[in-house]
Amino acid sequence: MTDADELRQAREALAATVERFARREIAPHVSAWDAAGEFPRALYRQAADLGLLGLGYPEALGGTPAPHALKLVMWVALCRYGASGGVLASLLSHNIGLPPVLALGSETVQREVIPSVLAGERIAALAITEPGGGSDVAQLSTRARREGDEYVVDGEKTFITSGMRADWLTVAVRTGEAGSTGAGGISLLLVPGDSAGLSRSRLDKMGWQCSDTAHLRFDGVRVPARYLLGEEGAGFKAIMGNFNGERFGIACAALGFAQACYDEALAWAQQRKTFGRALVEHQVLRHKLVDMQQRTRSTAAWLEQLAARADAGDTGADWVGEVCVLKNHATQAMAFCADAGVQILGGMGYMRGTVCERIYREVKVLTIGGGTEEIMKELAARQWRV
Repeated sequence: MTDADELRQAREALAATVERFARREIAPHVSAWDAAGEFPRALYRQAADLGLLGLGYPEALGGTPAPHALKLVMWVALCRYGASGGVLASLLSHNIGLPPVLALGSETVQREVIPSVLAGERIAALAITEPGGGSDVAQLSTRARREGDEYVVDGEKTFITSGMRADWLTVAVRTGEAGSTGAGGISLLLVPGDSAGLSRSRLDKMGWQCSDTAHLRFDGVRVPARYLLGEEGAGFKAIMGNFNGERFGIACAALGFAQACYDEALAWAQQRKTFGRALVEHQVLRHKLVDMQQRTRSTAAWLEQLAARADAGDTGADWVGEVCVLKNHATQAMAFCADAGVQILGGMGYMRGTVCERIYREVKVLTIGGGTEEIMKELAARQWRV
């Protein structure tokens, strides 16, 4: 058996496992979880028991090393069959919160933090965005000043996924001389969720209703200096690199959600009758379904190509530029499929509880989170020297 055969079999097995999990443990409960404003913490442990939280992390820390080609399958299947951006965002928030810990944290800190998160016992989140700015990371103002063996953190963060329940927060802060500005003064600091002086306020949103999104306030929060990730001033580069993984994941999620809309729209069109015929027998609606397929298939092919390049070690400037525009392409495909799905479902598409209605409300956050469409185009232009 070749390596390609083994990878294909592993992908098929993983996709089937995630589909069963999402159909049984997520999809039937999403409407109730949205109404409640959160999903049970037990879901983290269930996902961890299947190895989903640890996919792509070192075995020594409780994970399972995996290429992009496998992580892609997991993300897409979870979104297609779970059909909830809120669940995805919080359940997998560690995939943006932990990579800086893995890349820059000491071995002691890694062993203190990572295994319990991958086991579903703790929740990790990333805190970068501030009330005064999002994508302009170099201008953030949350400050961490060194006092002996501690850092004292003051400032605010907003739009933080898993912010209400996170046990560990990877926080972008400004260190060094008071009054310093620019990328050179940015550092990453790991903040325990139970730290004195840390307060959290829940944010209400258009979509992602069951994801706990928070505004965080740091008022003299004291953090052991050993929780500094890397060296002072080295945070900006780490944040930019972390964004690439987040954007690839968003593109995978957008594909899964677009496919979920197609699945529901096709099933509805096959059983719903108008003027004596099933909707799918009307040419105008068949063509709309084909348009949905056109967009999902092109997105899937592009994702596979970039996953293969990453797994071959090709993650240079050209790859980064492609990830940026792929995020745009994938989220635009999701937007088209959500809109088309609602239209095909007609009045039912406007009712709470349908997949298309939920995803229709969740489109915008993926076109904004991880970098807006406009920022993605500008970053791609810089990478490609346009």
